[in-house]
Amino acid sequence: MNKYDVLVLGGGPAGLSAAYTLDRSGINVGLYDKNESPGGLCRSFSIDGFTFDTFAHVNFCKDPYVISMLEDKTDFITHVPEAYNYSKGTWIRNPVQNNLINLDVEERIKIIKGFIERKINVPENYDQWLRMQYGDYFTDNYPAKYTRKYWTVEPDMLETKWVEGRMYTPSIEEVLRGAMTSETPNVHYSKEMHYPAKGGYGSFFTPFYGDYFNGSKELTELRINSKEAVFKDGETVNFEELVTSIPLDILIHSISDIKVPEEVVNAADSLDYTSGVMVSVGLNKKHSSPSLWFYIYDEDILPARIYCPDIKSPANVPDGCSAMQAEIYYSKYKPLKKSPEQIKDETIRQMIGMGLFRGEDIAVTDVRTEKYANIMFTKEIYKARKIIHDYLDTLGIYYIGRFGEWGYLWTGQSILSGQSAAEKIKNSRSKKSYFENDI
Repeated sequence: MNKYDVLVLGGGPAGLSAAYTLDRSGINVGLYDKNESPGGLCRSFSIDGFTFDTFAHVNFCKDPYVISMLEDKTDFITHVPEAYNYSKGTWIRNPVQNNLINLDVEERIKIIKGFIERKINVPENYDQWLRMQYGDYFTDNYPAKYTRKYWTVEPDMLETKWVEGRMYTPSIEEVLRGAMTSETPNVHYSKEMHYPAKGGYGSFFTPFYGDYFNGSKELTELRINSKEAVFKDGETVNFEELVTSIPLDILIHSISDIKVPEEVVNAADSLDYTSGVMVSVGLNKKHSSPSLWFYIYDEDILPARIYCPDIKSPANVPDGCSAMQAEIYYSKYKPLKKSPEQIKDETIRQMIGMGLFRGEDIAVTDVRTEKYANIMFTKEIYKARKIIHDYLDTLGIYYIGRFGEWGYLWTGQSILSGQSAAEKIKNSRSKKSYFENDI
């Protein structure tokens, strides 16, 4: 039986960061992940010379430690965050709310009128927040539609704390200017974003790799009293301390040797999240996308957004080729009605229908699913999350990353989350050693 000073569950950015920090400190650490390769939702994969990522990623974190680990160790390409939107056959610069020039006159008038007539109040949910920011007409015809595609629920099911800094609210002057001219400023929350020159986004994380990684290890049982973790392949691991970035609901239900309070189990069952389908297409010619990525508002078109690996880095595709990856989201509120293969075929037909490429241009196709794509900020999230975290605190378990903290963490935030937990363990062990030696 393998025995570690610290066992880290989950090999995404947070888990890799925690294991790397602990290993560098001379602590015996094991990192176990259900996937064969490390990286979590940030891992990349290749098919016949085409490189794709597990959902769309770029780095815009300015933290010195994150930069030192990712960008100082890996050659990268700098991009200006310029995106577009697709609605009813029209391409609109992102964000739509202050780039209305490509819409027809009547559409612009309705949006501006709604913006002027919007009511300012204290929003109780995301739907009310949208109407307060943009007015009723724009809300109903743009972000509400996208919410149903990306978050898989109606806007009034979501709360609002997650929105801060992620959606731009223009002044009336900006709305009017964007309705009259295409000369509008880029208002993205990041002025530039970085992506590895080679190897896909996952190559950013190779500096975190070590012999401590163990792949194809899916947790099936966690024994608190004996400090053991059991994995699907039959391996049992003993540990002194535990750090976890796996989804909280999986973690809670894996505990087998003690009775978990009903309140904690119910809280775990109440946590909501989205799942995703990735449809990847490699092309033997160039596509017609106007930008690195774009959002799709039409609800009869399956993908919520599409990005272009070849624009992220030319090394992601063979010479003379291009690629696109579409993201389709589902959840218990909006389950899949077709198989992944059927979704792939329909998505490709729709992309061809949008004029992005021709059927004869296709070189490779692929479809993959991820059960846990993003945290869904339904109204009970904070109460449920606190109940679970308080319980894990009593067990001495460290929780990190997007699915351990159960928050909307970007790459850099996840890396720092793992590093923070590792530093706490290091400090705790140092103090313990000090007192033992003093005695």
